[in-house]
Amino acid sequence: PDVLADTAFCIELGRYLVGESGVYLATVIDRKESHGEVFLVTDGGLHHQLAASGNFGTVVRRNYPSAIATRYGAAAEEEASIVGCLCTPLDILANKGGFPRAEVGDLVAIFCAGAYGASASPAAFLGQGPAGEMLV
Repeated sequence: PDVLADTAFCIELGRYLVGESGVYLATVIDRKESHGEVFLVTDGGLHHQLAASGNFGTVVRRNYPSAIATRYGAAAEEEASIVGCLCTPLDILANKGGFPRAEVGDLVAIFCAGAYGASASPAAFLGQGPAGEMLV
């Protein structure tokens, strides 16, 4: 409309352009069962991928698409939560998802991690180091 003829728009397209292109990988370092729930503890977490943990500008936490990368394509056998190694209940990468049974040493993949990953995460939180980044 004419009322917008002299309007300048500034648009931040980062999430739109690269959001779906990134994959965050972490290694399962422990498998815990508590009160009937399975927790896959990884060497990563919200200090590397704050957005996937649901602590970056969301009101309702939702899981990013995720998988056990070393068992990709295998049928889901159990409900498990993929969690980080930090001592905070906020360090959840995938809450109660259906996965093949994972063991220590398996890789987990968090998809759609191409925007607001390492650059928007508190890398030194609780003395943890930064995530490694690779461009393929």
